[in-house]
Amino acid sequence: MATENMPTPDPGVWSTFRDAPLAAKAILIGVFLSRLGGFLNIFIVLFLTARGYSREQAAFALGVYGVGGVAGVLLGGSVADRLGARNATVLSMGATAVLTAALLYLPDYSLLLAAILVVSLAAQLYRPASATLMSELIPEDRQVMIFGMYRFGLNMGAMVAPLLGFGLYNLGDHSYTLLFWGEGLIAMVYAAVAVVAIPGGRKAAATGPGGGAGGPDSGGGYPAMLRDRRYLLFLTAVLLNAIVYVQYLSTLPLDVKAAGISMFWYTLAVSLNGFIVIAFELPLTKFSQRWPFKLTVGLAFTLVGLGVAAYGLPMGAVVIIGATLLWTLGEIIGGPAVFAYPALAGPDSLRSRYIGGFQFMHALGTALGPVIGGLLFVRIGHGVWPLFAVAGLLAALFGVLAIRPEAVTRGNAAPEPELVAGES
Repeated sequence: MATENMPTPDPGVWSTFRDAPLAAKAILIGVFLSRLGGFLNIFIVLFLTARGYSREQAAFALGVYGVGGVAGVLLGGSVADRLGARNATVLSMGATAVLTAALLYLPDYSLLLAAILVVSLAAQLYRPASATLMSELIPEDRQVMIFGMYRFGLNMGAMVAPLLGFGLYNLGDHSYTLLFWGEGLIAMVYAAVAVVAIPGGRKAAATGPGGGAGGPDSGGGYPAMLRDRRYLLFLTAVLLNAIVYVQYLSTLPLDVKAAGISMFWYTLAVSLNGFIVIAFELPLTKFSQRWPFKLTVGLAFTLVGLGVAAYGLPMGAVVIIGATLLWTLGEIIGGPAVFAYPALAGPDSLRSRYIGGFQFMHALGTALGPVIGGLLFVRIGHGVWPLFAVAGLLAALFGVLAIRPEAVTRGNAAPEPELVAGES
């Protein structure tokens, strides 16, 4: 009986991890470690005020940390091409370890600001390189699932990091010494994992500019990526979606407080979001990975927009919980696909730049979102939500228009020669 025409089963979580090369497994573990040790931004304000600096100075330092992180992601795309995943990771984590510990011993505010900027930049350098290598190592039909696992590591690390940081703070008798040295140690562990398990060099760009799968127009770094108008539309959708998404952390608590509602309902909603994403995103990806990218991205961004729009109803416990569950559904449906698409959207020789551009826009949106939301809420209060709803629905429209028709199922990338083009 012939079996070659029988449909292959959709790859599951365990089979994808089991069959992944050692380097891909190391990247997944490293993503968790990097987020596990990422509690500096949580404690930097407390650390500086404990050192005698004003709240304004501490808040400004936190803003500097955010700027460094956004810049680090963008720079990471170039570092990935020049150094490869292993060297980029070792540089990123080694610098993070040394500079985090050094914060304890710098004598004045200007030096602290400089170190905070560089450490936040260094901590993000590895991300485009690691995501690029992982996408090169994994078959196209498993891209969505592997990036779902990538997101799982990010989310698990983000959930555990505050608890670990608080534990080290208390274990150190309310001192920041053990806290910062602990973060540095975790970064060094990831650097050691990279040295042992991640290969040097780059796979896709090994042939040099113009010699990759993308043909003679594939070189040129970020300028070449910027000539891909369709991908720029996708990046715009990602930016808008990130700005809308992050409002639950900034504008929503302000609105809940202004409405005189117990913060218990807000904290419950945030906790439910974290639980649902960690518990259900990967199992759902087993099924959603077979969907066309257009459908997945459009549905996900639409649900996020509708969920945020629902906060515009008369504020109460049911609205807070129900709206959060609605956009959480969009997050777990589309998160893995949105993270996987940049690796498939462009020619191989520009893969790190496409991934770096995506991560930059996502980080920029999460950085700008609270500022935009706060300013709008001060001016129009509860009426802010319809504006974010419009932005969310625009993100869905742009996302659907941006996805190439060829990249519709199971990670089938568009034909290479047509990807980077400035022609109308």
